[in-house]
Amino acid sequence: MKLRIVSFLTLVIFILGMSGCASIPEEHEGTAKGAGIGAVAGALGGAMIAGEGSRTKGAIIGGLAGALIGGVVGNYTVDKKKTADETSNKYNYQPDSGIIVRIEGTSAKPTMIKPGEKVDLDVTYALMAPSPDSQINITESREVRLNNELVGNPEVNVSHTAGTYTSSIPLFLPADAKKGTYKVITTIKTDSGKDSRETSFEVQ
Repeated sequence: MKLRIVSFLTLVIFILGMSGCASIPEEHEGTAKGAGIGAVAGALGGAMIAGEGSRTKGAIIGGLAGALIGGVVGNYTVDKKKTADETSNKYNYQPDSGIIVRIEGTSAKPTMIKPGEKVDLDVTYALMAPSPDSQINITESREVRLNNELVGNPEVNVSHTAGTYTSSIPLFLPADAKKGTYKVITTIKTDSGKDSRETSFEVQ
């Protein structure tokens, strides 16, 4: 109960302090880590500070509901794995193709967990653009479903230059999380296109 109260106050302070969802600009190569564990509990749409390791603050929007009500969404982290040139060479990218995003892989780790434990929702994606130094606005969304019911939808807006990135959002499940197989649909979207991929984890 104390955690929920603190989480709610954090959310209220955040909303009062900002007029909208900020975005995280290009990270230093390496991992940009959030500032402490934020929380989004129940059906309450939430926001938490993320990206203290970068130069500004960003926000995760969305929360948990239904079978995961009472759980917590942790900090968003991102790491640049390949440069623009390395990514373009891998895909034989041509500048006249415009901005292209390709998901290389998604995962939920561990794949089998118990109520009250943590699962990391990871995605690796390639981003290509005519100008390797231009900032590209991206929306990363992760839909979590149990028996086709939406029970989680953390989403974050970021800004990257071209390259290959791996990002992660941890979910801390409630102690009474329902058992079953949870599908996770990850979508990476730019202004000119998107790519989606599905993975899953099982609560025993």
